[in-house]
Amino acid sequence: MTRMEVLPEYSERRYGAEAGMADELTFRDEAAAEYDRAFAHVTAYFMPFLLRAAHVASGMDVLDIATGTGLSAEAALAAVGPKGHVTAADVSPAMAGKARERLGKAPNASVSVEDGQALSFSDESFDAVLCNLGLMFFTDPVRGLSEFRRVLRPGGRVAVSVNTVVERSYNHQINVMIARYVPSLAEAVTRTFALGEASRLQSLFSEAGFADIETHTVRHTFVLPSFDVYYGPFERGGASTGQALATLPEEIRRAVREEVRRDLADTGGPIEAEAEYRIASGRR
Repeated sequence: MTRMEVLPEYSERRYGAEAGMADELTFRDEAAAEYDRAFAHVTAYFMPFLLRAAHVASGMDVLDIATGTGLSAEAALAAVGPKGHVTAADVSPAMAGKARERLGKAPNASVSVEDGQALSFSDESFDAVLCNLGLMFFTDPVRGLSEFRRVLRPGGRVAVSVNTVVERSYNHQINVMIARYVPSLAEAVTRTFALGEASRLQSLFSEAGFADIETHTVRHTFVLPSFDVYYGPFERGGASTGQALATLPEEIRRAVREEVRRDLADTGGPIEAEAEYRIASGRR
């Protein structure tokens, strides 16, 4: 039971994967460990759209920035096949370690700890560059995109995905609730959606020097068997949401849990969680 909608984007409208509320993208070990339980199905659904936007094909050399635990790099690896190569990069050593565990047996994959705004790779090293839910956490997105363009071969494409609005984010409604108790986190929540408008992404790509810029929006409703299946990974410290929850007193954690339960209209059976990504791409 799923619902999906792909929305055309009109031009007049207008660091690690999933981060922001942990210390500037530095994840603790438990955040990385629970990340897959929280997001594997989300990444599996949205990555094909990102791969298509970057025109990823068999035999390509691909760089995946903000790879998190390597879920997005794993999807790219399947797309490039045995003749291609995927380099997975993340600013968080804990996340890069998890990605290394995931991709370690693949002879055509490598993992690197990298600052997406100051990449260590040589110019024109990759056929495509991907960044799944990472660009909005860069302190200077144009600098990051310019670095992506620098390491891209002529004619290659960069594709990024970002969250749109809090009402259609998989988990950031929880972050908004937490920020009511921890006001210092409010800025990080706002930053999560800072690049949600198509016109903003188009402007950033243009400023970084890209051509043939395209944006589109993908929306999906995930149906999970129970509230605990959805909320459990966060409650156990998973991802930025779980790390923020871990800072709260038990009484507040219980209050947040009940608020999330009400928000999802939990009745003890399956629950629905909606997610919407804006995807932007451009050619060097």
